[in-house]
Amino acid sequence: MAIAAKRSSRSKSRQVGALPWRIIDGERQVMMITSRETRRWVIPKGGRMAGKTDPEAAAIEAMEEAGLQGDIAAEPIGAFRYAKRLKSGDDRMYVVSVYPLKVLIQLGAWPEAAERERRWMSLDDAAASVHEPDLAQLILDFAHRPLED
Repeated sequence: MAIAAKRSSRSKSRQVGALPWRIIDGERQVMMITSRETRRWVIPKGGRMAGKTDPEAAAIEAMEEAGLQGDIAAEPIGAFRYAKRLKSGDDRMYVVSVYPLKVLIQLGAWPEAAERERRWMSLDDAAASVHEPDLAQLILDFAHRPLED
């Protein structure tokens, strides 16, 4: 009896994500969170939302997943791809447009606090902690972007 190979969905789903940042002692840091299932370091992200702009949806994800509020950029700084294993065993590809979020408020309690860990990291540490090469490069490139106040 042959073993069936895992199928890969060729369709790509679009998502939005926030890259939460702050400056401490003159150094730019980003907030990373763990994914709920694999506990890997990721940024807050999720599906696009009806009735919301993509930046608004990214800001909502940052609040729900990391307890962060602030000023979200109107334009993405880039995008990254990742594959997610579905319960069916299929892989689905996602393309995530990333919007910087200047953090103004960090809540002590937030909707997904019991499901995720969050941590401020240097850009180098954050890039080294993620598994997606596109996301790592996007984080490193963020170090050279001018900041808007």
